[in-house]
Amino acid sequence: MSYKEVYESWLSNPYFDDATKDELRSLSGNEKEIEDRFYRELEFGTAGLRGVIGAGTNRMNIYTVRKATQGLANYILKQNEAGKGVAIAFDSRRMSPEFADEAALCLAANGIKAYVFESLRPTPELSYAVRRLGCIAGINITASHNPPEYNGYKVYWEDGAQITPPHDGGIMAEVAAITDYNTVKTMDKEAAEAAGLYTTIGADIDDSYIEELKSQVIHWDAIKEAQKDIKIVYSPLHGTGNIPARRVMKELGFENVYVVPEQELPDGEFPTVSYPNPEAAEAFELGLKLAKEVDADLVLATDPDADRLGVYVKDAKSGEYITLTGNMSGCLLADYEIGQRKATKGLPEDGALIKTIVTTNMADAIAKAYGVELIEVLTGFKYIGQQILGFEQKGRGTYLFGFEESYGCLIGTHARDKDAIVATMALCEAAAYYKTQGKTLWDAMTDMYEKYGYYKDDIKSITLKGIEGLAKIQEILNTLRENTPEKIGAYTVLSARDYKAGIIRDVKTGEEKPTGLPSSNVLYYDLTDDAWLCVRPSGTEPKVKFYYGIKGDSLEDANKKSAALGEEVLAMINGMLNE
Repeated sequence: MSYKEVYESWLSNPYFDDATKDELRSLSGNEKEIEDRFYRELEFGTAGLRGVIGAGTNRMNIYTVRKATQGLANYILKQNEAGKGVAIAFDSRRMSPEFADEAALCLAANGIKAYVFESLRPTPELSYAVRRLGCIAGINITASHNPPEYNGYKVYWEDGAQITPPHDGGIMAEVAAITDYNTVKTMDKEAAEAAGLYTTIGADIDDSYIEELKSQVIHWDAIKEAQKDIKIVYSPLHGTGNIPARRVMKELGFENVYVVPEQELPDGEFPTVSYPNPEAAEAFELGLKLAKEVDADLVLATDPDADRLGVYVKDAKSGEYITLTGNMSGCLLADYEIGQRKATKGLPEDGALIKTIVTTNMADAIAKAYGVELIEVLTGFKYIGQQILGFEQKGRGTYLFGFEESYGCLIGTHARDKDAIVATMALCEAAAYYKTQGKTLWDAMTDMYEKYGYYKDDIKSITLKGIEGLAKIQEILNTLRENTPEKIGAYTVLSARDYKAGIIRDVKTGEEKPTGLPSSNVLYYDLTDDAWLCVRPSGTEPKVKFYYGIKGDSLEDANKKSAALGEEVLAMINGMLNE
């Protein structure tokens, strides 16, 4: 059917409620909006759904959530795993509680028990709950750090990680096979509860989750010594981090924690920011103002589902607050966790540091310095979780730390997704430890630059919305795939990795070897002087992203080289768009 026919069918089908039909009728005459809402089904990708809230097949609403859940239920039933149940969490966004209930009631109608959190919880706690409760899967209703008009639906498997092959393909196929919304099952909530198919969870999971985090602390002695002196400003950015982050800091003993009052309470409109992303400078404006008033040592902000952590640290010499990118904070924590583990109890022979392909090469230098294995995976923390599962299954490999450039890391194996609550705890611990050494976190960062090299990594992105935008994004990838550039800025291309084809090609010799990773629509260029560039379409937004990194002789030199490469990359892509 054409988009217009699908639109008309929603208006006439008694399955859809009156509020949905009223919203759709209000679009009469707005052909572009009707087309955008109905030209396709909201894609169930490798992690689930993410889209703008509203009526239509290409929107997040109770019907698309039910359909996704029916596909998941069909897959679980075919795996003969219905008896294990599914854990469900949700964040502070508009419609999150409603979508969580719709998912639970669809599962219940299929005879699958749902364990639903009583109120909003962080993503990592959902990951933890899946394993704690012995569930076959998990669902988290969240759009992470997207603007307020978005919501999303992430699916986890029994290991606590977001779905990976073969389960992602199997679930995607089941969702795609549902062509009639009338076939999607649901049931009354009271009936589901009476049948034991809808159970509310809360404090028991909270308590055991927090205890798991605290078990990762290395230097209780340093915390005890510095807990009265360290000053911490924290913002949950209107999301799920407020209660668990404050709780773990309090239970560790930190006495001077200042929460940004304007951003403390959950609010799906995110009124103090244009979008609630701890990568964005505006997210820290209120926190930095408070930090200067109380003379804080560090400023922390978690995104709405509390899997990402943004950080500013005070430079004692200048008195200024310096932002740490995800690469910087990840390396700071990697060096602390691995270094202090080595100092206190030694490192295992099979220890591993895991990073994604778009994460800084400083991680490689850290792994080499400590003599641990460096494992590189595709973008997405689920692939780090997949490595942890592989260690468990093989009985070899000890997970020491894992992180990605997008402000996410995991300390411990209690969860299989990035965890901003444990990262908050660890950074506060590290601040206390370095304070007992007469250093700030910024001092520790500069020590790392001196030891490992002045690595600088950044990202540029181009947003291309709508049908035409998707085509343009694919055109950029195709052009680069067919015509490997000889030079990018001041750097010569040494090798080109095509993760879709699974090949790494030496540009000079033409020799090819396998990437060793799953197929993905990503291109990566190894450049001279330890520089690199990676091109990939976003999995959650209408963007094509360009990740790049360089190594300088000093901070000033690294900043200069990074800015120059970023300009060259944008010029190259804009040239393609204007052809």
